[in-house]
Amino acid sequence: MENQLLKSPVFKITLTANYYALLLPEAIIGPFLAKNKKRVRAVARYENKELEFFGAIQKRHGDHFMMFGKRYQKVLGLFPNDIFELQFFEDTSKYGVEVPEEFEAVMLSDYDAFQLFESLTPGKQRGLIYAIARYKNSQIKIDKTLLICENLKRGIRNPMELLKNA
Repeated sequence: MENQLLKSPVFKITLTANYYALLLPEAIIGPFLAKNKKRVRAVARYENKELEFFGAIQKRHGDHFMMFGKRYQKVLGLFPNDIFELQFFEDTSKYGVEVPEEFEAVMLSDYDAFQLFESLTPGKQRGLIYAIARYKNSQIKIDKTLLICENLKRGIRNPMELLKNA
């Protein structure tokens, strides 16, 4: 039982006053925080729609919250004051985000660039993966990942510069 993955019960929640965050109940996140698991895989449901995403449990002014941006709200068709269901699962992914297969394939084909990518902080790694994932076109994902690889090998470490042509 000791190695059982964490899973919260399904709970009801609504957007906070700023509309881009969720105020998380202590009873739900307590077991995750007790095991120092601040990144979670989440499943949100509203009416007949479901969205799976990765998120971070953050703390500000004594409260715990999670960002829940417009794009997630749009997928579910949420409006302010709508109550929806949410459930958390322990994040077992390597980077805390779903990795596009194009990104993974390019990185696996360039060992030197992959080693440099692995040397970045987890937050920078996630940021670059998110940057690639936002592209819809598979070829653009490949081209942008190749650009990241070349820039890493040129010594660039600033995430804002890694997606720029020389």
